[in-house]
Amino acid sequence: MEQTDLLNTNPIDYNDDSIVHLEDMEHIRLRPGMYIGKLGDGSSHDDGIYVLIKEVIDNAIDEFTSGFGKKIEVKINFAERKVSIRDYGRGIPLGKLVEAVSKLNTGAKYDSKVFQKSVGLNGVGTKAVNALSSYFKVQAIRDGKTRIAEFSEGKLTNDSGITEILPTTHHPLPTDSTNGTLVEFIPDSKLFGNYHFISEYVERRIWNYCYLNRGLTMYYNDRRYYSKNGLLDLLENNLQSDPLYPIIHIKEGDFEAAFTHVNGQSNDYYYSFVNGQHTTEGGTHQSAFREAYARVVKDFIKKDYSPEVIRQGLVCALCVRIQEPVFEAQTKTKLGSTHLEPNKVDGSNDSPLLKTYVLDILKRNLDNYLHMHSETADALLAKINANEKERKEIAGIKKVAREAGKKASLNNRKLRDCHVHYNTNHARRLESTIFITEGDSASGSITKSRDVDTQAVFSLRGKPKNTYSISKVDVYKNEELNLLHNALDIDDGIENLRYNNVVIATDADVDGMHIRLLLLTFFLRFYPELIQTGHVYILQTPLFRVRNKQKTTYCYTDDERIAAIHDTPKAEITRFKGLGEISPDEFKNFIGKDMRLDPVLLHKDFDTKGVLSFYMGENTLERREFIMSNLRIEDDESIVVG
Repeated sequence: MEQTDLLNTNPIDYNDDSIVHLEDMEHIRLRPGMYIGKLGDGSSHDDGIYVLIKEVIDNAIDEFTSGFGKKIEVKINFAERKVSIRDYGRGIPLGKLVEAVSKLNTGAKYDSKVFQKSVGLNGVGTKAVNALSSYFKVQAIRDGKTRIAEFSEGKLTNDSGITEILPTTHHPLPTDSTNGTLVEFIPDSKLFGNYHFISEYVERRIWNYCYLNRGLTMYYNDRRYYSKNGLLDLLENNLQSDPLYPIIHIKEGDFEAAFTHVNGQSNDYYYSFVNGQHTTEGGTHQSAFREAYARVVKDFIKKDYSPEVIRQGLVCALCVRIQEPVFEAQTKTKLGSTHLEPNKVDGSNDSPLLKTYVLDILKRNLDNYLHMHSETADALLAKINANEKERKEIAGIKKVAREAGKKASLNNRKLRDCHVHYNTNHARRLESTIFITEGDSASGSITKSRDVDTQAVFSLRGKPKNTYSISKVDVYKNEELNLLHNALDIDDGIENLRYNNVVIATDADVDGMHIRLLLLTFFLRFYPELIQTGHVYILQTPLFRVRNKQKTTYCYTDDERIAAIHDTPKAEITRFKGLGEISPDEFKNFIGKDMRLDPVLLHKDFDTKGVLSFYMGENTLERREFIMSNLRIEDDESIVVG
């Protein structure tokens, strides 16, 4: 056979017709991942529908930080899935309104004189919202004049032109005539599928905007949000354990940080931001703080402890503001800038290094604070000494466990790995998922029906150990738990997490629920940041299948089952008591694009310690009484009744 046949047995013509030009909106719709990271259905905090909300609010925040408008209103109509965002800034210039929301590389943020320390500097955000929405409306109001433009899938459908806002009979001017911008949109279900908004995700973003922008008032579905003390409020409202010393709050220039230590945390944890953007993956500013903090504290205590020992248990909220920040992706979750200002035209940069700027501030402020507050300094030193003692205690067993884990990982029959991982730069990294299942039966169905590129499976051998009252040493000694955290690669922090989505996939029976509790206890005790950062989910699988010869309906609730029975004459009803009862051909429907996931969320007033003690601690009288008063007897025969 000739060499050309080996290289190409089915040649495709490459000619003038192969060259295709896409308009701006068409390109965004064709490659949405380049602009918003991923699509998703709203189950995950980083799904595209929340990025769309963020992009619009970012523009409103940029108006606020430039000194225009102290109020932003956000409304979501959950039934219509419509988002409405109104700011009271200057309003988009009326003559360029349509271009500003539909033409790439168009906007005022290319002029750094107008927006000095903005997040949205690439002129893409609102255009992406427009392109990815089935309905998009923008209205700008400036000095008694307004203009409204409406779009569908990025295409202009209506333009009111510039009109005067006229007084009404009862009011000199309508109440909505204040300068600013109104944006309404409905994400396109043709792209996002059967999506839904989770209010907690939106509320968390609203709070973050308020923490980072003192003096700003936000309204979300008519509820008022306001922060008086910035990052200090953020940390106080999000700590899952009692602080070991009063929160240290430092604010100087374009730097702000609030931090303390807590017990029960294996590493340091950060809420980090740049120009108000939540950098969930950290970046150069976070690295600068980590390095500077360890250096300043080490110099103060005058002990040669490692940075990891000094930072273990540290919880920090951090924000820096820099000119024209460079992020590593359009979704802006990791900062790449090394200086406070961008490079000059010739490539040079004489602005301060970010790491030097942060170090100088901590040297002045933290060192002074510790000298002036001896009780805090003593508590900090006690925590660091305890960290060093723990490190020495587990050093030997940790080394043995790691070596055993590495060996087991190479031939671990309980882990069916995937090709794409979260801790890489792969285009599909956000889709990387690991299903934690109970037993070989359940894992078999998932393994046969999964996407081998992005979905891994870890099979438990029955119920894992209750970790409520054990130490980290016991975790290393437990083979299954050791294999699990090695598979996730989270022992040294979640920076190396291999899967974006950690999905607990157990049966919907008593044993399955118990396994869920045991796994959640393990994560909350030793890796709480995994849950805090929104990586843990519960897989929903159907409880019933209702079918006849014409159609099949999978039902996740009793209400869905009853409705399906009424709509399906001569129905055959099957109750799935375990994941292993679902065939691989059926299972692929439940872990594909229509997969239903319940996120594990920690509300700011959630008592982690109390809940774990009650449910997973000693079998107290109160817990026995709770169980007895909540027992429910289920009649299997009732499933066939509509």
